[in-house]
Amino acid sequence: MADHRQFCTFFLDDRFFGVEVEKVQEVIRYQIVTPVPLASPVICGLINLRGQIVTAIDLRRLLRLADRTDDRRPINIVVHTRQGTFSLLVDRIGDVLDVEQSSFEHPPDTLDGIARELIQGTYKLPDCLLLTLNIDKLFNPALLNRFHTVAKKTED
Repeated sequence: MADHRQFCTFFLDDRFFGVEVEKVQEVIRYQIVTPVPLASPVICGLINLRGQIVTAIDLRRLLRLADRTDDRRPINIVVHTRQGTFSLLVDRIGDVLDVEQSSFEHPPDTLDGIARELIQGTYKLPDCLLLTLNIDKLFNPALLNRFHTVAKKTED
């Protein structure tokens, strides 16, 4: 089975993403988010997950996509990383996909900015491309703080 990988898939607008299934704790409906003053704009706040406090990250903001324009609430994908447990806020959830490693390609050179750092590669599927995220890089405090610094400079 070494030539296959499994991904929990989700959507941001019409973009199709995946994270390694081993890193996913659970997928849950929208939870009430408590804002964190002075936090990076990509950090929506904190959620209470059965007594565990979990940081909620808005992937749209992190990847510099437009904010949601409809009334649908995001879905939480709760993931484990070396830095702890986090929640990814996504538009909608997909399926768990088993993909062949032979369909993997490194990110295209046309990617720039934060997407280039976070997208570890793509898998060619019959109908679309699956963009896979590097979860360990995603929750790197230096990356989130850098985003916060850039956001603060643009506000001044």
